[in-house]
Amino acid sequence: MSLDATVRARIDNNLKKDVESIFKDIGINTSQAINIFFKKVQKERGIPFELKTPNETTVNAMNEAQNNEGAIISLDDLKR
Repeated sequence: MSLDATVRARIDNNLKKDVESIFKDIGINTSQAINIFFKKVQKERGIPFELKTPNETTVNAMNEAQNNEGAIISLDDLKR
């Protein structure tokens, strides 16, 4: 496969640094990661993960969890 095209994108510098550190830990570089992503999009014929906006119930639950609020439910209660 010939690598003869260039992709350019503007992103937040902190995000770039954090993600490049993760790529380094995995043993790949940013170009390789982008190629992997593109191949997965091609195979899946779409974004290879779910994209959606959380509904109001989920947003409320996320806020409660972040603020250590809300009801405490045991695993047994959850199973019921």
